[in-house]
Amino acid sequence: MLLAPLPLRGSFPYFLFYHFPRVFSHQRTLKSTPKLRKVITLRSSFRARPYLLPGMNLAGFSSTAISLALDEFQIEEDGPHSKGIDFLHIMEERGIRANFHTYLWLLEGCLNSGSLVCGQKLQGKMLKLGFDSEQILCDRIIDLYIVCGDIDSAVKVFDDMRARSVSSWNRIIHGFVASKSSGRVLGLFSRMILENVKPDETTFAGVLRVCGGGNVAFKYVEQIHASIIYHGFGASTRVCNPLIDLYSKNGFIDSAKKIFDRLYIKDSVSWVAMISGFSQNGHEVESILLFCQMHTSGTVLTPYIFSSVLSACTKIQLFKAGKQLHGLVFKGGFSSETYVCNALVTLYSSSGNLISAEQIFRTMRYRDGVSFNSLISGLAQRGFSDRALELFKEMRLVYLKPDCVTVASLLSACASVGALYTGRQLHSYATKAGMSSDIILEGSLLDLYVKCSDIDTAHEFFLTTETENVVLWNVMLVSYGQLGNLNDSFEIFRQMQIEGMIPNQFTYPSILRTCTAVGALYLGEQIHTQVIKTGFQLNEYVCSVLIDMYAKQGKFDIALQILKRLTEEDVVSWTAMITGYAQHNMFAEALRLFEEMENRGIRPDNIGFSSAISACAGIQALHQGQQIHAQSCISGYTDDLSIGNALVSLYSRCGRMEEAYLAFEKIDDRDNISWNALISGFAQSGYCEEALHVFAQMHKAGVEVNLFTFASAVSAAANIANAKQGKQIHAMILKTGYCSETEVSNVLITLYAKCGSIEDAEREFHAMVEKNEVSWNSIITGYSQHGRGVEALHLFEEMKKLGMVPSHVTFVGVLSACSHVGMVNEGLGYFESMNKEHGLMPKPEHYVCVVSLLGRAGFLSRARRFIEDMPIKPDAMVWRTLLSACIDHKNMAIGEFAASHLLELEPEDSATYVLLSNIYAVAGKWDSRDWARQMMKDRGVKKEPGRSWIEVKNSVHAFFVGDHLHPLADKIYEYLEDLNKRATEIGYKQDRYTLLNNVEQGQKDPRVYTHSEKLAIAFGLLSLSNAIPVRVFKNLRVCNDCHNWIKYVSKISNRAIVVRDGYRFHHFEGGVCSCRDYW
Repeated sequence: MLLAPLPLRGSFPYFLFYHFPRVFSHQRTLKSTPKLRKVITLRSSFRARPYLLPGMNLAGFSSTAISLALDEFQIEEDGPHSKGIDFLHIMEERGIRANFHTYLWLLEGCLNSGSLVCGQKLQGKMLKLGFDSEQILCDRIIDLYIVCGDIDSAVKVFDDMRARSVSSWNRIIHGFVASKSSGRVLGLFSRMILENVKPDETTFAGVLRVCGGGNVAFKYVEQIHASIIYHGFGASTRVCNPLIDLYSKNGFIDSAKKIFDRLYIKDSVSWVAMISGFSQNGHEVESILLFCQMHTSGTVLTPYIFSSVLSACTKIQLFKAGKQLHGLVFKGGFSSETYVCNALVTLYSSSGNLISAEQIFRTMRYRDGVSFNSLISGLAQRGFSDRALELFKEMRLVYLKPDCVTVASLLSACASVGALYTGRQLHSYATKAGMSSDIILEGSLLDLYVKCSDIDTAHEFFLTTETENVVLWNVMLVSYGQLGNLNDSFEIFRQMQIEGMIPNQFTYPSILRTCTAVGALYLGEQIHTQVIKTGFQLNEYVCSVLIDMYAKQGKFDIALQILKRLTEEDVVSWTAMITGYAQHNMFAEALRLFEEMENRGIRPDNIGFSSAISACAGIQALHQGQQIHAQSCISGYTDDLSIGNALVSLYSRCGRMEEAYLAFEKIDDRDNISWNALISGFAQSGYCEEALHVFAQMHKAGVEVNLFTFASAVSAAANIANAKQGKQIHAMILKTGYCSETEVSNVLITLYAKCGSIEDAEREFHAMVEKNEVSWNSIITGYSQHGRGVEALHLFEEMKKLGMVPSHVTFVGVLSACSHVGMVNEGLGYFESMNKEHGLMPKPEHYVCVVSLLGRAGFLSRARRFIEDMPIKPDAMVWRTLLSACIDHKNMAIGEFAASHLLELEPEDSATYVLLSNIYAVAGKWDSRDWARQMMKDRGVKKEPGRSWIEVKNSVHAFFVGDHLHPLADKIYEYLEDLNKRATEIGYKQDRYTLLNNVEQGQKDPRVYTHSEKLAIAFGLLSLSNAIPVRVFKNLRVCNDCHNWIKYVSKISNRAIVVRDGYRFHHFEGGVCSCRDYW
């Protein structure tokens, strides 16, 4: 930026040069020059071997003639000084006076040979003869002193000159530039202006060159720029090229572009300066576009151009454009240029094309440290740590000393793959090489120990670091955060501030993430206060972590306020908010925010898309989820793992298991989340056998099984009452150490309860170290299903005493327990307490339990009134429960009333027609029964067949009513007849014809009406040893006749028989059922 007050017309403001130093230091700074010094030597003196004819006078020859004559002498390199002084002696002896041209020629010889001593002698002669007033001769003496490194003597000659040209000033300026004396350059430039000497292009080029060293304040550059414009060089290519570079390096890219645009003639240096300036200031696209403009303008391309534009392509990942530039490099013949090849190696390494990167590296004629560093970094970042270490060894073999960048890259490689031992070796090397105190290396070493979970070593190393680097403090905060160690994290944070370290935008997120992980919201709020005090409340990175913390803790109002205050649209912050909504089952809010984000023009990332699809899964919005999936594909996330996992969950929860499996198959690198989504999807959709099959595949594939995997697999086994496979999974849980997890114990309680082993469920419950609400709900529900209502209610009271808050699920179990044991008053009391004592509004399932409670007890009219007084509209389950109770108590009037409502709500449900025909049958209304059956037939409704199954010797055997398909059918029926005979002998009376009229009873073989549970029990008694209980599962409710028959069979066989029907468990033993005939 130019200084506004500087006038560009009229007299130049000399006052500004008082800022420059004006006193020269005369310290001697003699430096040896590496130039080859050639000394002209005469093979013999003129006296000994005169080459001129007698009487010939040398005065007749000009200096040029003398020069040509002396050129005939042989030049040797055996003398330290020129013989110029000897030649002057010869001229004096001959009476010839040396003139201006003679001294000029002799000084040129000293300058070419680098003979300072000879030049000083010539200077002495010149002073005696009065030639010190000759400007050109003085300029040559100044050049000689500068070439020989004696800048102070050059300044003395300059100061003693009577008249100085701008060329004289330029000589001293460039001498100071060569010696890197920036202060003296500016001081001399100030003096030059004060003495009214007009600078030229060479002057400004020299002054600007010294400004590029970084030791000059930029305000002086702006003042020099004003002087350049004042003296008319504002469009000079030679002057403006370094100006462009200076403005670019100081971040004033717009000013640099203005200077560039005003150039009349742009050479390759101009284009390089502007292109590299754009690239260095984060304007990579402009850099590439300017290169295209340069290329079309016909300007000759140089290697420096390619180096800059390739770096720009790498920074913004325009790898395709970089490959095209590689073609231009090849055509231009720059493939052997080291810095171009280094840029290409970096390009291909960053793009992941390590084969091409290494090919270029191997074809390079000369490799420097940058070459090795670029490839090592690329290999390390892509996880090829072994290859990176091999290259490191190769680098040392060619005697290239690895720098801090190389070692840091290697340490990052070790950290990424957990190679702690190799990392320690690199640490030793860095210590021996004296690099361990480097800021970059300190961060890499600390990161290594943290990522390798060696926190003790990380802390020890942290204490030994010499540099007060806030990055190291941040890494330590992250390390303790990974361990969930909030106390140590806060101690580091407190100590950091005590030692005067100022937290930055990365410090606060590190400690806030720890607060989020351990749920310490109160501490997070304190950190939030400090964030506001230190001015980071609008920082995008800090705000995104704050939003994540508040959203995960359910503080959506605060999170939303932070989001709305953001001045820039940050996709991470919006995604954190959407994810928070989805994690708290606020799916509609998540989708609304996602839509708003898109309307604002914020492009979602993969996490945003996956969270939105998960929200669609939560509300089963299949169509919307598919639309979001299409958007993610357009945005380039076709193969993203998180989106693939979300899709599996979406299709699973929507019951589209074929699509879910296809989405699962399309995932290339499946993780345990992918498998868990499919397993839980199958289990929740009722495909429990498929869920267990996928679980077995997952275990076989060697994928790590976690808590959620076991929970889904055990739930699948529980839903199909697969006790054997459930026990196998339980064994795996014990081996992997998940047995202490509360969530796993909860599903195990459900498993054993659903498989009929309430004792095992009870044992698992009492063995739990920590119990939550789900634990109590599971065991209470288990007791209820097994008819142990008293125990269920006892646990419920104990749960309340321990301060556990009952939920809707709890009360379903409690009310069901009361219903199964006929505790009507207690059940109604618990129902009333839901709202009065616990603030829970009853749901439809609670009303069903109350109707069942009243209906089983025979209070059918009271149940009807309860339904009619319900504050919500009764659903089909309420009416079905009432109708079923009417059959048990043979109340046809209320039964017909309930059936009429059922037929309106679910005309396609077969259970309604079956229950209606049954109530007519028990009442002896055969015409009405036939009418109900005909109506069912006319409407095309098919009855679900009754089915029972039993597991024997790892095989599941299923039976239907009157089934003859089993291989042992004859033996089963024969044994069944024996059981019937023995049961009849002790009092059993068959009641199989209750639903058949007299004509039907005589038309068919009685075996046709043998219910499936009788066949399954007979087969179990035949096949299982006496020590094993017979466990039978049935999809429908067991009938009165079968229930009565099983009681007698358990007595005559002296066996324990467990039957789970569609409503509950029945434990038969010694002629008694656990339901006490009340079910």
